[in-house]
Amino acid sequence: MGDPVANYTSRLQQQSLQEEMSQNDNEMLNINQRLQQIFGEAINTAYPGLENPPLTVTPNQQAKFGDYQCNSAMAMAQVMKAKGQKISPREIAEKIVQNIPNNELIERTEIAGPGFINVHLKRMFVSKLLSSLLVNGVKPPSLKKKKKVVVDFSSPNIAKEMHVGHLRSTIIGDSMCRLFEFLGYEVLRLNHVGDWGTQFGMLIAHLQDKFPNYLSVSPPIGDLQAFYKESKKRFDEDEEFKRRAYQCVVKLQSKEPDFIKAWNLICDVSRNEFQKVYNCLDIRIEERGESYYQDMMTAVIKEFEEKGLVQLDEGRKIVFAPGQSIPLTIVKSDGGYTYDTSDLAAIKNRIFDEKADIIIYVTDSGQAVHFQVVFAAAQLIGWYDPKVIRVEHAGFGVVLGEDKKKFKTRSGDTVRLMDLLEEGLKRSMDKLKEKGRDKVLTPEDLVKAQRAVAFGCIKYADLSHNRINDYVFSFDKMLDDRGNTAAYLLYAFTRIRSIARLANIQEATLRTAVETTEVLLDHEKEWKLGKCILRFPEILQKITDDLLLHTLCDYLYELATTFTEFYDSCYCVEKDRQTGEVVKINMCRMLLCEATAAVMAKGFDILGINPVERM
Repeated sequence: MGDPVANYTSRLQQQSLQEEMSQNDNEMLNINQRLQQIFGEAINTAYPGLENPPLTVTPNQQAKFGDYQCNSAMAMAQVMKAKGQKISPREIAEKIVQNIPNNELIERTEIAGPGFINVHLKRMFVSKLLSSLLVNGVKPPSLKKKKKVVVDFSSPNIAKEMHVGHLRSTIIGDSMCRLFEFLGYEVLRLNHVGDWGTQFGMLIAHLQDKFPNYLSVSPPIGDLQAFYKESKKRFDEDEEFKRRAYQCVVKLQSKEPDFIKAWNLICDVSRNEFQKVYNCLDIRIEERGESYYQDMMTAVIKEFEEKGLVQLDEGRKIVFAPGQSIPLTIVKSDGGYTYDTSDLAAIKNRIFDEKADIIIYVTDSGQAVHFQVVFAAAQLIGWYDPKVIRVEHAGFGVVLGEDKKKFKTRSGDTVRLMDLLEEGLKRSMDKLKEKGRDKVLTPEDLVKAQRAVAFGCIKYADLSHNRINDYVFSFDKMLDDRGNTAAYLLYAFTRIRSIARLANIQEATLRTAVETTEVLLDHEKEWKLGKCILRFPEILQKITDDLLLHTLCDYLYELATTFTEFYDSCYCVEKDRQTGEVVKINMCRMLLCEATAAVMAKGFDILGINPVERM
């Protein structure tokens, strides 16, 4: 069967979103996708006998070689050579170019080197696309079928405080949800909290001794966490306590009213603490903890048994999935259920009850093997076909301190997430005051800027790194307003937004210009910026395929630096040097500023970053 995650990724990279999306005139055109269609048609006409020919179109890195490049000829030559046909890549490239159909996009092509096909776009067409963006806004392609996406993310444990280990799942999962929501999917954001199991029997048994009011009020979260640690120690060392804890587990699982009441109080205290973090980070999420799936587990075990897929192993019930070296334990030797059981119940619920087309699990990479086995077992029993339903584990590395070790406090404890967010607020205010922003902003705008910078920087520092790798957490680096940071992008965005305001151009004037002014791209920096703005849809397509959000961060940084190059070379507003009065406005270039800001704002929205007009 192989690795289902790898199978998905390769399948998705080969499958164009064209199957799911259609293009309307008022939506942003995916230029790369359109060029793939054009070159795909040319290749099929030139070589009709070649099955699934390689198709590669990429933006050109150097402007002198054109705007895009089709690199299919070299790969096609290899495929043909394997079939005994020896044709040079250049000859293949020439034949492809001869068969390019009439289209609205390509001005001219030229063949370079061994067989690269350089593509020059029609400036008038690019200009029309920018005008369309300004008139209609930043809109995704229409979905032919509205698909449902379930994203499982954040997932803290009840009775424990959220710590830095929950930061990445929360931020990455939220951004994935925002992406799919923008693309028009129905998205279910699920918080699979740890709210069931033996630990709650231990905790309640301990509270009976140490916190006699436990049935009317729960201890605050900090005390709960301390009680949790104490109960674990007693459970490991005291046989009598262990026996009593197990009795409490049985009573909780039997839903005895007093035990459910105590459990609910503990859950409520934790929930309120989690919500403080979610409010800071602007996260919407629906809680469905392990307890939600408890009543479904018996049916799951029965189904595996009826299909003859269960083996007995020293009293345990286990399931081996094809191609997987480790089994799932669906019933422990004492008759209890496990994470494996609840994850099988959860995936079944998401497939059959929620009718999800895409299910994404956002957890650390340490759980990759576990999910690989769960997915393989779900396929084994026939719950889903990977060609029909996409199920994927989006793993990520750990957060490291500046010493490149796992991020801890000086005393060696795990860093509380609220402490981290509060430190971010303090540091962002210091940074704003250092830049003198407290002298020019109203107190209300200063607080808005403080929150935008603090939480934007924490999110962006995470999302701008390839999620698969570990990353070093550094407030100094993330608050630096130079380089690929949220601070730099937020300031750049605010500057772009202020150009029209400083030129005293009214919103109504800009709206009229959008309808009547052609976006000319005569200067090389105008052309470069125009093309960069229009790459937004292809960036989103790539992320939808591979779920790597750093691509969007890299793109926004490129867009901001390309805008700076344009702004330094092309005046938008000319002022009298003596009086400071505006003497000339280039409305065409003002519209390029507006288009840049519109795409940046949508990019920020997908990343969960909240820019402010004044900073």
